[in-house]
Amino acid sequence: MSSKKVDFSDGRVTLDIVRCALPMLAAQILSLLYSIVDRIYIGRIPGEGAAALGAVGLCFPFITIVAAFTNLYGMGGAPLFAMELGRQNKEKAGMIMNTACRLLIITAILIMALGQLLGGRILLLFGAGAKMLPVSLSYLRIYLIGTLPLMISTGMSTYITAQGYAATGMVAVAAGAVANLLLDPVFIFVLGMGVRGAAVATVLSQFLSLAFIMRFLFNGQNEFPVTFSLSSPSSLPYARDIISLGTAPFIMQVTNTLVTISCNQVLMHIGGALFVSVMTIISSARSILDVPVMAITEGASPIISYNYGARKRAHVKKAIKVLMAFAFPYTLIVWGLIMTFPELFIRIFSSDPALMTEATRGMRLYFAAFIFQSFQYCGQTVFKALGKRKHAIFFSLFRKAILVVPLTYLLPLVFGMGTDGVFLAEPISNLVGGLACFITMLINFRRDPFGKEGNQPV
Repeated sequence: MSSKKVDFSDGRVTLDIVRCALPMLAAQILSLLYSIVDRIYIGRIPGEGAAALGAVGLCFPFITIVAAFTNLYGMGGAPLFAMELGRQNKEKAGMIMNTACRLLIITAILIMALGQLLGGRILLLFGAGAKMLPVSLSYLRIYLIGTLPLMISTGMSTYITAQGYAATGMVAVAAGAVANLLLDPVFIFVLGMGVRGAAVATVLSQFLSLAFIMRFLFNGQNEFPVTFSLSSPSSLPYARDIISLGTAPFIMQVTNTLVTISCNQVLMHIGGALFVSVMTIISSARSILDVPVMAITEGASPIISYNYGARKRAHVKKAIKVLMAFAFPYTLIVWGLIMTFPELFIRIFSSDPALMTEATRGMRLYFAAFIFQSFQYCGQTVFKALGKRKHAIFFSLFRKAILVVPLTYLLPLVFGMGTDGVFLAEPISNLVGGLACFITMLINFRRDPFGKEGNQPV
């Protein structure tokens, strides 16, 4: 597996962001196929597609928790790794990467064990009813088998990108995604395994992605030897710093889980299982539409971190401008498409008439202020890339835990807005949270981008 390395020190900030973002875009689109393709096929199972889609949707919070821990160690350590590369401290960079790898392995094993033991109780907490629970639990238990390969392949890919090999991670994800695309219909329809077949196909594909990532890590192209020793005492300080910085993206994912649980609970209470399926469709569409702007932010992040470590203020400033110049027009275009043609996105997952009617209204409400999401993406990425731990953590909590979750209960149940209130909680948080995050980022950067917090030794 070969790819051309991007040199973050060459001063070509815009080109470097694009060269990192394009492979990231391809990788994230392909990564979505793991879950999105499952939902597309599941929604078309004869006679039970709509109900099965809702049942699998109840597993999303647990799947998001897996992603949260992956981001805790991947996004938490990769900026520190890139900063040390910018400082030409390769030994420390290697220790950070190896510590993250050990953390990923330990956490994956624990999550898999707990999920297998307590999966039924967890799904009941997430809002599963008696009819949905068996289907949801069968999918979850099989999916959990792939936790270790998923976390290692996804988490370690951020360190490969931070070395400048963004295309390598794309190839690994592409291999698994294509396999999933081909295996899903075989296991779901040909072998008649239904929802369980979708989970089996996903797990097999995740092992294939892992094989590609491991091939890179253990060949001569990787400059940082990987060791799997779990007992090295020298790892403890690095683990602390990785977790400290990674807390922001971790909280963002965990609060997404909290939001999903809250939405499912309220929608099941006031609208029934149909509206849980509606939210599953909206969340799935959101996952697709988030990909391009997330690729840009993840493409810009190592460049911001590298130049921050090298103390090149002008390059950091330019990277922030390029990031926003991509993010805002994109969210504007998406907003226009959703407001005008929501049916295009809904039909990807279901053509059920009842679902189509409710999902059309719900999607327009949910995406009403999507434009302002670009400000949240940009501000949050800069805080994370510069190592501004406190700011990154606060704004991760502010938009979801402080705004969305309370509004999800207050708007429908206190202000009598019914199911509309659940969908309106998101645009309110986009407007308030996005602007607050972006304005705070600008103020802090203008004061001193090389302040004490960002320059503390690892």
